[in-house]
Amino acid sequence: MCARRFLTLIFILILLAVAGGFALFQFGGQVLVKQATPVGHYQEPPKSSGPDYSQLASWIARPEIRNNPSEWAPETYVGRQDRYLGYPPPPVRMATFYIHPTTYLERDQWNAPVDDPQSRDRAELFVRSQASAFADTANVWAPRYRQAAYGAFLLDSKDSKAALDLAYSDVSRAFDEFLKQVPANEPLILAGHSQGALHLMRLIEERKDQLKGRLVAAYIVGWPISTKADLPSLGFPPCRNPDQTACILSWMSFAEPANPSLIFGEWEKTKGPTGVGRDRNAILCVNPLTGTEGGVGLDNPGTLVPENNFASAKLLADKVGAHCDKGLLMLDGEIPNLGPFVLPGNNYHVYDYALFWGAVARDAMRRAAAWR
Repeated sequence: MCARRFLTLIFILILLAVAGGFALFQFGGQVLVKQATPVGHYQEPPKSSGPDYSQLASWIARPEIRNNPSEWAPETYVGRQDRYLGYPPPPVRMATFYIHPTTYLERDQWNAPVDDPQSRDRAELFVRSQASAFADTANVWAPRYRQAAYGAFLLDSKDSKAALDLAYSDVSRAFDEFLKQVPANEPLILAGHSQGALHLMRLIEERKDQLKGRLVAAYIVGWPISTKADLPSLGFPPCRNPDQTACILSWMSFAEPANPSLIFGEWEKTKGPTGVGRDRNAILCVNPLTGTEGGVGLDNPGTLVPENNFASAKLLADKVGAHCDKGLLMLDGEIPNLGPFVLPGNNYHVYDYALFWGAVARDAMRRAAAWR
């Protein structure tokens, strides 16, 4: 898919795909549940029906793929030589494992078939707009997986749990192949958004022993992480300084006046892996502009902004600042017109990566340099 088509559609498709991650929190209600719940009950697929991650066709991005969507960059971006990176190439090549958000919007089944054309195209667009921020630092690997349909996030049921478990099982198998193919001494970056961030949390919790000594940083974006109920089980601390490695970054973007009650109202009814109840007063926020937990930042090297005709995009520097406040990443300064897709409560979830695309690229390069 060409870059022009990508930029024409990406900001519309992000709005649609984000429904999979936050539909419950943003819209809620019995009407939505009825309209979005997949038809029938979850059906266990045949054991051999999942993606074969030894085959290139089961990946959206990996180093051997031609026209790799993760290598896309906005028109005004010139890579690691640009003024706002300023960090030397990492001493060794790194690898990024990226998990895309929900792109399957149908309700005919609980999990997306990996050969669904629209879902595949949307997933590729997310790799272009999000995972591309890591391309100067690391080779990007992004698996296709039988993601849970967005209706699975609207219910607490056996069906929804089974759908999420199936999606995660694919992610876990893809990660096994990733580790098999990447040299054992190669440092790793992990990243995800929305449903992808949810699976990434579980992956880190289960694989923390394999990641120790190799994790440069994990970008768990667009999903709340409780510092008491979730973070202790992950086995890695939050990033408290910009040169720290083996740490976790997480943020959820809001503008004033912010109203996150639609998110936390349901979330606070749940418990984390530690058995502790989740509390909105204990949410992890690491500012991508500063690379620090609870940081205040004004130096934004580039927000990904579409042109008026949506046919191209550029990085607009030094416009959007941000600071952490009660677990939210609050936007400061002049927020450019990114499109009409700000969610209720001034929630910029749709733009969690776009707002800080240049900063994410810089942060990854900085931590890669620190790895030496």
